[in-house]
Parts: sequence; structure tokens; C-alpha cells
Amino acid sequence: MASILPRAAPRAIRALPRVVTRPKVNIQRPATPLFRRFLATPASQPHLRLGSEAPNFKAKTTHGDIDFHEFIGNSWAILFSHPADFTPVCTTELGAFAKLKDEFEKRDVKMIGLSANDLTSHDKWVEDINEVCQTNLQFPIIADADRKIAYMYDMIDQRDLDNIAEKGIPFTIRSVFIIDPNKKIRLTMMYPASTGRNTAEVLRVIDSLQTGDKKGVVTPINWEAGEDVIVPPSVSTEDARKKFGEVKEVKPYLRFTNVGK
Repeated sequence: MASILPRAAPRAIRALPRVVTRPKVNIQRPATPLFRRFLATPASQPHLRLGSEAPNFKAKTTHGDIDFHEFIGNSWAILFSHPADFTPVCTTELGAFAKLKDEFEKRDVKMIGLSANDLTSHDKWVEDINEVCQTNLQFPIIADADRKIAYMYDMIDQRDLDNIAEKGIPFTIRSVFIIDPNKKIRLTMMYPASTGRNTAEVLRVIDSLQTGDKKGVVTPINWEAGEDVIVPPSVSTEDARKKFGEVKEVKPYLRFTNVGK
């Protein structure tokens, strides 16, 4: 029986392109624009805990380049941040800390500031601080215009991060980090940009930390150097009297003594 197909038909069928099927991939576009997601990355920076090692960094300061851990050396240190140069609250703060130079040195504490501007601005600002506050600022100020250290130490207001695409790179808040000679973070304070700090409180907590380390005691509410301290519950009254002499027992768990300044 004769074929009804033309002779060239089989060859034409074989010449058809091969169809390859691939699994369908559901590509979802990010809800947040790439630019915003890139800038917002520092928001995931973990919070620093008391007792953790203070992150080390290298930075340019008004006293030259530093390695932060080398700067601390075997001393205590206070790192405090400021939103920007030539702002009124920051000027009053740095002037006040500068006037307490002798008090911090007496406690073997090195001060170092940080502000979100470059060195040229810092140098002019220091002159302004000295004139306005009638002082002689001698500790270094870190230049952190790119907020690298501010992000590292989480010195950022969440509201600024939430609006980073609209407002741009955020300014720093007023953070305080007290760091011991082992480079451990011992105390943190966070203030909004609108609120100036209290230098007396910074000195008070340094006295408390150093007294606790040296004497093995803890300090009560509003304690000042030279006042009675508390014997920890882990120390028996008998052992406390052997160690400190007079111990006043208010309750079995609440005992006071005095270790002097």
C-alpha cells in the first residue's frame, strides 16, 4: 500500500527542535529595595553584653592613629560618643569631662570621645570647646564620619535605622562604655541625643566597680565613695568580720561594712 505521506516528511519531523522543560522557579522580589537593605545591615549588629570583650578597632583621632586595645593598655577606659561636632549639648559634655581630667587620672581611667565628623572638624571643635567651657581638652576624639565604630558598638537610634533610606546615614546617640584593663565591658549607659550626661554619675560607677573589684563587696543605692558597702551573701558574717572588722547586720542577707576610699 502506498504511503500517503511525502518522502521528506519523516526527515522534517526529525528536524523539529527538541523542547526541554525545566521546573518552574518562583522568584520573589525583595520587599525592601536593595539600597535600603544594604544600608540597614548594621541593624543586625548584636548588642554588646556586660562582661564581653570590647571590640577592638583602629581609628584616626585628634591624637593620631590608634589601636583601641593598645590605647587602653593596663588602664581602665571610658569611651563616650557624641552625635556631631559643634552641637550645643555635646560641647557642654566634652568641656565638663575635660575639666575632670585629674579625677579620671586619679582612678587610672583613660578618656576617649567619638563624634560623627572628620578630623578637620574635630580640631576646630576642640578649640571651640576650650573657649566656651574655659578648659583644656586633652583626651583624643575619634573621627567616625562613616559610623563604622558607631555601628560596631551599636551607638545608633533604631528610629534612625528605620528611616535610613529617607534621612541617610544616622548620627550616633550618647553612649558610655566603661572598660576594665582586661578589655571587658563593665558598664554601659545609653542616652538620647537630646539629653546630656551626668559626669558625677560616671565617676560614681567607676568608684563602685573599682571598689568591688578590690574589696569583694557590692554597693547600695546612691552609694558614694567612702560610704558603707554591702557584704555579698556568698560571704558569711564570721568571714566578713575577719576580713573587714566591724560588720553591721540588718538582716541575715543584708550586712554593711566600711572599706574606706
